[in-house]
Amino acid sequence: MKLVQEIKAHSPKWIKTKGRKYEQFFWQDGYGAFSVCEKDIDKIISYIKNQRQHHQNTNYKDELTGILEKKHKIEYNEKYLWD
Repeated sequence: MKLVQEIKAHSPKWIKTKGRKYEQFFWQDGYGAFSVCEKDIDKIISYIKNQRQHHQNTNYKDELTGILEKKHKIEYNEKYLWD
């Protein structure tokens, strides 16, 4: 938690130096943490590289709730996902 807080606290100033398109950059409140199995690392790398294309067909909300509900049968409170 502390690492994420530090990154979110100190990175916006640097990110805004990377060009005009980042002038309005800010982090949303909250964060999520996910772990992956080492045997799936190639799939994860591919997912990250193709994330922009992937999210043209699936939005983040639908993807996350699908992972939680369908893939892992995890109960959650939407208040902690979007608020």
